[in-house]
Amino acid sequence: MKRFAPLVIKYAKTSLFGFIALAAIATALGLQAFSSLEAGGYENPKSESTKVTKILASEFNQQIPEIVAVVDFGKPAASPSSEVKAAELLTKMESTDGVDKVTSYFTLGHPASLVSKDGKAAYFFIQLKPTAVKADVAANFETDYAKGFDGTKIYLSGSAIITSEINGTITKDLSNSEMVAVPIVIILLLFVFGSLVAAGLPLLIAGLSIGGSLFFVWLSTQVTTTSVFSINLITAMGLGLGIDYSLLMVNRFREERKLGHSVEQSVENTVATAGRTVLFSGLTVSIVTAAMWFFPQTFLHSLALGGVAVVVVSVAAALIPLPAALRLLGDRINKGKVLKGDLAPKDVGLWNSISRFVMKRPVAVLVVTVLALGGLMTLSNGVVFSQVDDRILAKDSRAVIASNQVRERFAGREGSPVEIIVKSGNEAAVVKYAENLSRQASVERVQTASGIAVSGHNAETFAPMFADYIKGEYERIVVIHNVEPRSPAGYDFTVKVRQLAHPGLSNVLIGGSAAIYTDAQKGIEDNLLPAVIWIVLATLVLLFLFTGSVLLPIKAVLLNVISLGAVLGVLNWVFGKGSLPWLTGNFVNTGTIDTSSLVLLAVIAFGLSMDYELFLLSRIKEQHEHGLSTTESVALGLQRSGRIITAAALVLAVSFAAFAFGGVSIMKMLGVGISLAILIDATIVRALMVPALMRLFGEWNWWAPKWLKVVYDRFGLKD
Repeated sequence: MKRFAPLVIKYAKTSLFGFIALAAIATALGLQAFSSLEAGGYENPKSESTKVTKILASEFNQQIPEIVAVVDFGKPAASPSSEVKAAELLTKMESTDGVDKVTSYFTLGHPASLVSKDGKAAYFFIQLKPTAVKADVAANFETDYAKGFDGTKIYLSGSAIITSEINGTITKDLSNSEMVAVPIVIILLLFVFGSLVAAGLPLLIAGLSIGGSLFFVWLSTQVTTTSVFSINLITAMGLGLGIDYSLLMVNRFREERKLGHSVEQSVENTVATAGRTVLFSGLTVSIVTAAMWFFPQTFLHSLALGGVAVVVVSVAAALIPLPAALRLLGDRINKGKVLKGDLAPKDVGLWNSISRFVMKRPVAVLVVTVLALGGLMTLSNGVVFSQVDDRILAKDSRAVIASNQVRERFAGREGSPVEIIVKSGNEAAVVKYAENLSRQASVERVQTASGIAVSGHNAETFAPMFADYIKGEYERIVVIHNVEPRSPAGYDFTVKVRQLAHPGLSNVLIGGSAAIYTDAQKGIEDNLLPAVIWIVLATLVLLFLFTGSVLLPIKAVLLNVISLGAVLGVLNWVFGKGSLPWLTGNFVNTGTIDTSSLVLLAVIAFGLSMDYELFLLSRIKEQHEHGLSTTESVALGLQRSGRIITAAALVLAVSFAAFAFGGVSIMKMLGVGISLAILIDATIVRALMVPALMRLFGEWNWWAPKWLKVVYDRFGLKD
């Protein structure tokens, strides 16, 4: 850092405006990614269900219908007038750009399972061409059939429709949240930074970070499926880190100027001290965020990519254009003051008093805080984990209304069956297996190549929905059930089907919506331990290299676990139990917590808490190296960093809290969860628990065995 700072100072204008130009180019390219982003990516691409999906596509030319339409005729669907309208509707749907094939109750032999229990509504299944832009086709369908067709009511659901509504809702939410959050953030920044000019710097750094990160999202869309939620993450983290790093650097610059150093020397010292903390913070947060790569879902891969990208670009923005701006502005950084007096940090004040109050009674403070957080943790009792479906949208969403038609009016889930692939050639074994399947609870019908649908007590001739049930070495079996696919019930149902004996059949593969959901859940379950080990070990190693201490890294990890446990308890109480209806009442309460979103929340919260931990420890360690006792180091370190941590946390919490008022439930959960985690960490953990523990540990805070001291002396990140 000592060698890097003079270059930025010498070429300040080039550093500032060159970085802005690069970010502008990156933003222009990145904005092109929006049309290619998807709301899915929750499936496990290496799973058994994915193999089934690939076989259905390659061998049977079969795709899961991207659009499922329920057409309500208001009279018996089998009546002559309904038949005429259905034929006209079928022709119109087939003529829509991007549509490959449309099948329905009327084209598949009028099976009873494809008509509603009251006989008035029927299924239409729309499959799209591989080259179709699903979002465009979904938008056309929603526009064309918003008012029904020739007196009928048409309810549209399916992956394309749900994705379209989620993307549209998130885009609208981003705009609305910015309208609400940005003015509040600007006001907070004015008071936090103390001057108009200084308050503009974090917005500049955040803008550069967000715009530059979009370039990497655009690159990702060129080679793989990329989640639309990566934009939300980049926006929130870019703003948050821009504020964190700017506040840290500006405060240190003002501190150096107060000591009488020249502008150039102050910038150099700022980069060498606060800049080192920023660099190490970025390294820690990016490594923690990268833990999402352990999980197989492209949803989490997208968020890992977006998270790492925005951290890297934020660090670069804090170390290149920000020091350059400080060099060019000098003391003009304080122009437009909104606070009276000297804006430089003071060595006595509120945080010094709080830390000394805590360190006089550390045991009592720890008992109270642990009991408080432990009480919140108990709220997680009975938590049920699941994954999202259409019900992440509000109750009045057209996609939710349509999906509820399927749930409430039809006996089976025709649009989301269990798909089974077996080796062909033993038809007697297939029939026996189908009969066993049909006797399972929740199974409505089992369809085989014979064209006979068997149930536990009867059989009916049924025109197959699909032209072929046998292709080469593969034979398919379709199981229609009445289970909510993306739910714990869908998980249990899939497990039972996979455990069912199938004598005479080899290489039986179970797929379909419920199996896709099950494999996604198992993908997280199976990879959770390696991800946790990665985060814990990386954090322990990096914090040791930063502090030279064995106890401080362990303390940081344990406090984070306690904090995250408290957050999980609150989330279960609010979203799992529906305890705040004013916040969640416009959504269907499934009684579950989304697993993928919780992984994301935990990773972000853990990473940001490490951010604040480093801010605090860097100042405490600096004072201790200057010869102060641990008690004095903690008091002075907290005084110099407490305001930064609390102010940054407050602004970041406001940014994330804006998501809590959006139209997608998992974004609400992320908004509430991350905001709460940040505030708990910046107040209860950093202001109370850390000083109390460090007071109890005393000089043991800095202990390490001799061999680790050798490692630290050689490899420690000191400069």
